[in-house]
Amino acid sequence: MVTEEDLKSFSEVSKNIFEQIKCDMVGQEDVVYGCVIAMIAGGNVLLEGVPGVGKTRLVRTLGRVFDLPFSRIQFTPDLMPADVTGTNIITKDENGNSKFEFQPGPVFSNIVLADEINRATPKTQSALLEAMQEHKVTVMGETRALDEPFFVLATQNPIEQDGTYPLPEAQMDRFMFKLMVTYPDKAQLKDIVMMTQATMEETAEAACDAEQLLNMRATAKEILVSDKVLDYAMNLVVATQPESEAPAKVTKKYIRCGASPRAGQALITAAKVRALINGRYNVSVNDINALAGPVLRHRLKTNFEAITEHIDTDAIVAEIIKELGGSTKEQIVEDGNGNYKRKKQAPKSKKKKAKVVEVDDYDDEDVVEEDEDEDDDI
Repeated sequence: MVTEEDLKSFSEVSKNIFEQIKCDMVGQEDVVYGCVIAMIAGGNVLLEGVPGVGKTRLVRTLGRVFDLPFSRIQFTPDLMPADVTGTNIITKDENGNSKFEFQPGPVFSNIVLADEINRATPKTQSALLEAMQEHKVTVMGETRALDEPFFVLATQNPIEQDGTYPLPEAQMDRFMFKLMVTYPDKAQLKDIVMMTQATMEETAEAACDAEQLLNMRATAKEILVSDKVLDYAMNLVVATQPESEAPAKVTKKYIRCGASPRAGQALITAAKVRALINGRYNVSVNDINALAGPVLRHRLKTNFEAITEHIDTDAIVAEIIKELGGSTKEQIVEDGNGNYKRKKQAPKSKKKKAKVVEVDDYDDEDVVEEDEDEDDDI
């Protein structure tokens, strides 16, 4: 059971985390916010952005703030799976006899940066599948557990496509969030230049250690989710599936393959963390809607019609949310306690319309008021 003391402690640690990250990062608030939520929730993040916008610096800063070991893997076409997971090598013991000894790869770290992950071959990309989902690595028939907490932050460049291999759906689905890293504006660019003129090194201090992070994760799991909020989240996921029992209209038109059950898990798990960061004991619909884009944008596969009309997945997710809660005669509204309920829209008001009639007993025209609907279609 989450107590008021747990909520206060979670909020204070979260606030300190964001303050320390700001010491080394300028702007990119949504990206930082999403990364912190994913780390507390135990998920992985895929960052997409052009080179030089601070993706690697963000990962190094997260390692300093959470006081966790950090390793970087530069993915290239000639990278082999053993370069990621590690391999057995022949060594000599004290008696001079040869033996096999396991040499851990860079994946044996708490925070792993998979830089330009789409430049490696599918064979090498698959080396991360078990690590990302089960937090284990199997080499030569022996399975080894990774240290907790474990977090993969992968980057990919959306511009250069030569020599790249698109990530398979099985790997994309293992990322909790896909976050878009954009260019900084003029003011942010000025701050970045002035910051790096002083020093290129990170200056953030540790705000949370591994034990605290795992305790925050355990606290978040105890946050309550009402049946109505849970049903709304599941309806959102089901609405992205064109062959489901209740697909959205925009889904049937533009989506070829919808979100998997992992999307529902990610929505609820991340929403619990977001609620705690905002100082609430329970998850609201606003939490689900705010996280729907990062959770669903990389899990939806559009058809040819969407590509030709330049309809991206963010626009489709926004339209699905609108269809679920905004375009029907019932609206989803939130009360002051973070709960939500369905509220019927007020009927269109009727207005008085003057009708002129002739009366035999009078020389002038009498005006008689008659009710008439404002909209003839109602």
